[in-house]
Amino acid sequence: MSWIAWLIKALSFDKLRFVPYFFLLIVCFSCEKSQELYHDPEPLPNGNWIPASLNNNGWIKWGEGPVLGNQELGTCFDVNVISKGSAKYNMYFSWRPKKALALVRSNDGVHWSDPEIILECDETSGWEDNINRSCTLYWNGEYHLWYVGQAQGYSKIGYAISKDGVHFTRVTKEPVFTPTYDYEGYSVMNPYVLRDEKRGLFRMWYACGETYEPNRIGYAESYDGIHWERSPLNPIFEHGKGWEADRIGGCEVHQLPDGKFIMFYIGYSDINTAAIGAAVSPDGIRHWERLKSNPLVSPTDGYFDASSCYKPSVYRDEINRRWYLWYNGRNNSTEYIGFAVHEGLELE
Repeated sequence: MSWIAWLIKALSFDKLRFVPYFFLLIVCFSCEKSQELYHDPEPLPNGNWIPASLNNNGWIKWGEGPVLGNQELGTCFDVNVISKGSAKYNMYFSWRPKKALALVRSNDGVHWSDPEIILECDETSGWEDNINRSCTLYWNGEYHLWYVGQAQGYSKIGYAISKDGVHFTRVTKEPVFTPTYDYEGYSVMNPYVLRDEKRGLFRMWYACGETYEPNRIGYAESYDGIHWERSPLNPIFEHGKGWEADRIGGCEVHQLPDGKFIMFYIGYSDINTAAIGAAVSPDGIRHWERLKSNPLVSPTDGYFDASSCYKPSVYRDEINRRWYLWYNGRNNSTEYIGFAVHEGLELE
């Protein structure tokens, strides 16, 4: 018997004068539970926040400049932020001057630690004169890293593993995924991998096509992270109209509480101009529907991202009911990391 039912039974008819207090008790109990589920969100870091796009879609971006990257560090791009690690946010990024992948950490999404190199290129391999555009997945007690190696005009995907998320060892010296079909052109890049425990496999979304900037999104699955089988529906996502009329590029895909999948991706109006949008699919492969509020994040005149906003990495904050989004912005030749936020988890 529940405590409410017991209390009702305990109250005799001649004690009805206590009924108002009884209902007051229930209301207080309900309010207490509501406060446990919904509370005031933590304040955002103090600073100048500006609209992230011209269409007033609810996204705002950090207006104090890039959150990572400067003349000293050089170009930092194509980030992947995960919550598993020694900090609240652990960002893996491509560090162009070092031809390497690096890691920084933050507890507020804005202020980051000094970079640690986690994997350097292997110029003896023949396929990774540079490495970049990685994805890290924590699974089964290890950090699994898929990354892009570039050489001789081609981009291919490699695979490495780490126990601590810092010191990575290549599983194989050969690439595990290479451009094979006509739609993949010279390059497969920007891998993003999720683990499907129900089916016991890895799911990978990747960009492919030209080497300077890819053209479309493909999809593949693997049981071991090494041998991949492409979807017969490839390419599963291609360019749209207007702000993404030329091509689309690197993406991140996350599963929503209702089971659907949301893809955050780069859209190009031309080869040198890009913004960030999102689309939703029931299975992560078919029937993608673009958000009406696209583009979510676009270039801001006079800012470090005035030319283009590239590769998004997102974190869904259930406690504070926010989306956080990091991206690399370019103004002419410089390229650094920016930060955007959406208050509320509902995206339209």
